[in-house]
Amino acid sequence: MKKPSPEKGVLHKHPCFFEQAHGRYGRLHLPVAPICNISCNYCDRKYNCVNESRPGVSSRILTSIEALQRVIVATERERISVIGVAGPGEPLANESTFDFFKLVRQMFPEISLCLSTNGLLLPEKVEILQDLGIWTVTVTINAVTASTAEKIYAWILHNGKLMKGKEASECLLENQWKGVEILIKRGFYVKINSVLITGVNEKEIENIAKKAERCKVTVMNIIPLIPNGKMINLQEPSCQLIEQIRKVCEKYVRQIRHCRKCRADAFGSLEEDKDIELELINHALAFDYCESV
Repeated sequence: MKKPSPEKGVLHKHPCFFEQAHGRYGRLHLPVAPICNISCNYCDRKYNCVNESRPGVSSRILTSIEALQRVIVATERERISVIGVAGPGEPLANESTFDFFKLVRQMFPEISLCLSTNGLLLPEKVEILQDLGIWTVTVTINAVTASTAEKIYAWILHNGKLMKGKEASECLLENQWKGVEILIKRGFYVKINSVLITGVNEKEIENIAKKAERCKVTVMNIIPLIPNGKMINLQEPSCQLIEQIRKVCEKYVRQIRHCRKCRADAFGSLEEDKDIELELINHALAFDYCESV
């Protein structure tokens, strides 16, 4: 059976991959993936939070059916070009991610699908991503050496085994880059997200960019640390440092400069985030009103 191939023009309608698209098209992230298989020292996942705007945060966890309902409402009310899963845990570690994407693909065969991952399970999940037509994938890679990765990750859980220290870091890095290489060879569009942590990995960001160039990665997004979790007392990198490193890295791979550090339940354009739960309520109220008159 012939495998699906990427649809033409997908990048030009993807606001997270293509800067010119972020004012014209919207995205919808659905929080259907609560489980995570790694522990990042900067991460603090929150599932009932409406006050923070950052990765790992959502107002609630949705079932696949609940998430599909929100896709239906969102596509009726906004110019949504991309449906994605970015957490609040690790999408590839949750079967609910694939259940949801299957439902969306059945009802919306033409819409673009997107996924963000830490990359640990990527080599073994590429096949199902291709079968579902999820052609834009973001992989968060924060190091190229195990010694640096050890400072960023407390542990990983892989094939039922809890790993820490050098063993965990080597396994994660190997799978991340192996997964990226497989994706590129199969025609996927790949974005690498790298969290810039001052005093920890700023000297490795350029090497990530060099490796991304060799792999023919589509684009790179350098994100400043949002101090949280075990890194709550670290300082957020300055805008000057971020731009300085971006200028160095853009010699190797195109750089994103319009990232909004989206929540796991982000909705709308990058310029104007909306609340999908509020939109759902408004939709229901409008339906009830129409039914009553």
